[in-house]
Amino acid sequence: MSGRNVRGGPGAAGGSKAAFAMFQQKDIAAGGTGKASSEQGSAAPTNPTSIKERLLVWCQQSTRGYQHVNITNFSSSWADGMAFCALVHHYLPNSVDYDSLNPKDRRKNFEIAFKAAEDNGCAPLLEVNDMIEMGDKPDWKCVFTYIQSLYKHFVMMPQAIAARATAQAATH
Repeated sequence: MSGRNVRGGPGAAGGSKAAFAMFQQKDIAAGGTGKASSEQGSAAPTNPTSIKERLLVWCQQSTRGYQHVNITNFSSSWADGMAFCALVHHYLPNSVDYDSLNPKDRRKNFEIAFKAAEDNGCAPLLEVNDMIEMGDKPDWKCVFTYIQSLYKHFVMMPQAIAARATAQAATH
């Protein structure tokens, strides 16, 4: 297990803090801020609770109508991998064959979602084995950080690229 804490094993209480610190480092390395509550733009809410609520609503809207997905939080709603697959499929429909997935095959679902996201430029902030070890209640901070990264990649990055293209076209 290469130094990872098993749920309920010695040192497990500090495991989620260490995992979150790792996610912060990976987010910074991928160009992020390393802060789970950071959103860019002057219209972004500054209250962490409102940021969390807005991100949850985005997840719910993006996955509306997907079978086996009911997102109500950043922990148990993500435990079987179906919500990750639905979110990635919403933005990258050719990367995930959603109809072939089974909620009971957690490992496969995580592998498919994380690989499709990473293959399309998303930072690999979560690992399949970590999600499996966390069971039915993944650490919400880890899931939140990863979902925020997906939001930045799928929603904010295209807007920034489009805005730069519009600005460049206006100056030429």
